[in-house]
Amino acid sequence: MKGSMSTDLGIITISPEVIAKYAGTVAVECFGIVGMAAVNMKDGLVRLLKKESLTHGIQVSISDDNRIKIDFHVIVAYGVSISAVTDNLISNVKYRVEEFSGMPVDKINIYIEGVRVID
Repeated sequence: MKGSMSTDLGIITISPEVIAKYAGTVAVECFGIVGMAAVNMKDGLVRLLKKESLTHGIQVSISDDNRIKIDFHVIVAYGVSISAVTDNLISNVKYRVEEFSGMPVDKINIYIEGVRVID
């Protein structure tokens, strides 16, 4: 479902992929986030995605009343407080995506898929 807003000049439609790419860019800027994760359900393997593939670790859905729900699959840095990192991620993504899209973020789910040691 695409998000649509009506203005005086016409209709603005935002694709969920655009929001996913923006949210992924915001997420990797957050302290403690190493990157997005891709989960291979068949093998049970988790791999770190490159910067060009950020949207594979994020699912965005937009309801009929233009409310956004975002699911993140992330890898966090070893030794950080997961609750502090996720609180920071939620607040940053919520604020920046709402400013970017003009639509409210209803829910953000974060799935920690792994931990990496950063050099």
